[in-house]
Amino acid sequence: MDFIRLRSLRSSFALITLTVFVSLTSGCSQNFKDVNDTMSLAFLGEDDATLSAADINQLPYASLYARVEDGPQAFMVLALAENKTYIGNSTHTMTGSAPVPPLLKWLSSDKGMLVTQAGRLVKTLNLPQGNVVDIQSNFTDPLVLGLHKPNTPKNWQYTLDWQPGYHFGYKALSQFKDEGKQVIMVNEQPVDVLYFVETISVAQLNQSYKNEYWLSPVNGQVIKTRQKPAPSLPYIELTILKPFA
Repeated sequence: MDFIRLRSLRSSFALITLTVFVSLTSGCSQNFKDVNDTMSLAFLGEDDATLSAADINQLPYASLYARVEDGPQAFMVLALAENKTYIGNSTHTMTGSAPVPPLLKWLSSDKGMLVTQAGRLVKTLNLPQGNVVDIQSNFTDPLVLGLHKPNTPKNWQYTLDWQPGYHFGYKALSQFKDEGKQVIMVNEQPVDVLYFVETISVAQLNQSYKNEYWLSPVNGQVIKTRQKPAPSLPYIELTILKPFA
């Protein structure tokens, strides 16, 4: 996937080629009335994207850094936030008193897409290495319930669909482990976080792998994560620079 790549921005943005596509529907905003904004920033270069905190805060869009395996770091902005649930028993359909978090869709210049919900990668589109198609479960994702809460279940089970190949309905077992407190750098600032490791086992393939999450100790939101969306797909690292609000 050719993510949007940016070299370091200078304060005036004078050396950046900037293309903005903004599509608005009624009541659109980053404050969640059904956001439908699409923004694409393009700048040629192969270095890691590194923006200053001032540059990031100046943009009126939620944003993140993304890295696929050991590839270059890319800067992405929120393209779409959907306040909707999916039909059927899905991670997208939350039950009980847990709120339904929005589906956040992050777009690249070549129309690749990452979809996150409560910090989990739930769907990808147009990745050359393959894509996770859907995640379904009868139980609420612990990330939605808040891993920072002591009574949140640390085990979860779900089914997983991904491509290429006919990989549909694979059962996965998830177990979270609290690895304590850490300090990470985000937007040039040290941030106190809770570090959790999720071990996922897919018995049909006799495979297991680990995902990592760095959470806010205040509200449990994912600040940084490194996830393998499906067994045969590459790891994707996300760092939230400006969260959706």
